[in-house]
This record gives sequence, C-alpha cells and structure tokens, in this order.
Amino acid sequence: MFTKRARFWVIGVAVFLLGWTISQQAYEITAIIGIGIALLIWGYFREGTVVMAAREFHAKNYDGAEELLKEIEDPDKLGRHRRGFYEFIYGNVELHRHNYDEAEKHFQIASNFPLRNQNDKAIVHVHLANLNLRKKDYVRAKAYVEKAKSYKITSRVKTIIEKIESEIKKA
Repeated sequence: MFTKRARFWVIGVAVFLLGWTISQQAYEITAIIGIGIALLIWGYFREGTVVMAAREFHAKNYDGAEELLKEIEDPDKLGRHRRGFYEFIYGNVELHRHNYDEAEKHFQIASNFPLRNQNDKAIVHVHLANLNLRKKDYVRAKAYVEKAKSYKITSRVKTIIEKIESEIKKA
C-alpha cells in the first residue's frame, strides 16, 4: 500500500542497505532485503494503489481516488480481485462526474472480475441497470436487474432494484 513515489524511496533505501550488507558479508540480511525489494516490485504491478484509492473513495474524495488509480499504468497486470475493485472505483468516480459512457465501460469490466462479495457484484449490475435506464434501453436495464437479483443482496440493494423495476414498468 505504497504510492509509486514511496515505493521508489523505499527501494532506494533498500538498495543502499543491500550494498552495505554485502560489504559487511551479512548475507542472510542481504537475502531478506532482496526479498523485500522483490515484494515491493511485485506489489507495484499486482496490487497497485487500489486499496488506497478505495479508502479515498469511501471518504468521498473522488479526486484523490482518481489520482491514485491513475498511478496504475497497466490495469491489466493487476491481480483479479484488485482489477475488479479498480474498475468498480473508477466507474463510481466517472458516475460522480456524470461521464456515463465511461462509467458504464468500467462497470461492465468490473462485472467480469471477482469482487468482495455478492452484494458488491449486485451493486455493479444495479449501476449498469441505472445507466441503461437513463439511456432508455429498457431491455438491457431489465436484464441487469435480473442478474442483480440472482445474487445474495442486502435490503438496501433490494429496495433500489424495486425502484428500478417500477421505472421500467412505467416506460
């Protein structure tokens, strides 16, 4: 859970310590530092800043969340669970900014990846149903609602689904 800049600083210090431990012939500590550097590099590609972006998103700091998500240069390299949250958070940021086409794109990608639980998966489909309702594509909205209903959901999500269904019936 480091930003790109923090990772570079920590790796820089670790490389300095790596050189010092080699000169002192403390090879066990050298190996531990080497493993630490490898884990930082691995985490940069597989984990990214998604967890920190999620914290910013939950604090309703959408600009901060987007900044942290933009630090991820290639989202395709993220782990499956992180990629789902990356797309989910980015979709919500775009939804907040009223960029509905971009939001729909991110939510569709998020629907293909595992999320924390079934309720989160249902929320993605509810967002997609809402976006299609906004575009007056009632067939797709209904399909997304049916998919959302197939998950184990909370009463809050169930209420939202009922509202969307009533809107579809009105149209």
